[in-house]
Amino acid sequence: MADETIYVLLGGETGLRALVDRFYDLMAELPETREILEMHPADLAVSRDKLFKFLSGFFGGPSLYIQEYGHPMLRARHMPFAIGDHARDQWMLCMNQAIDELVPDKLLADHLKASFRRTADHMRNKQDLA
Repeated sequence: MADETIYVLLGGETGLRALVDRFYDLMAELPETREILEMHPADLAVSRDKLFKFLSGFFGGPSLYIQEYGHPMLRARHMPFAIGDHARDQWMLCMNQAIDELVPDKLLADHLKASFRRTADHMRNKQDLA
């Protein structure tokens, strides 16, 4: 795993697109993820494309997001949305399930889940009410 990028290990563009698409499919399908689904536009095509482009560069592939939009500034770009523990957990539910379905390598899957968890924790910007 040390010599290859995560982008390559996921199967390049095809594998990464499959992961992103499954993530958003789950978000649209699972009733328990309604809160985060409502933070997105009704048509998820642009969201899918932006996440794919961001993750491409983040995981060692082409820096598509930066080329098109500039520095990701993830936290600043997510600040307009109230993201607490519940929203983070809904996002992680979708991503973890997509990883479980599409990433057979356990070490890679565990690495991805930990990386996404750190990022999702960083996106929180509000306290959930009990």
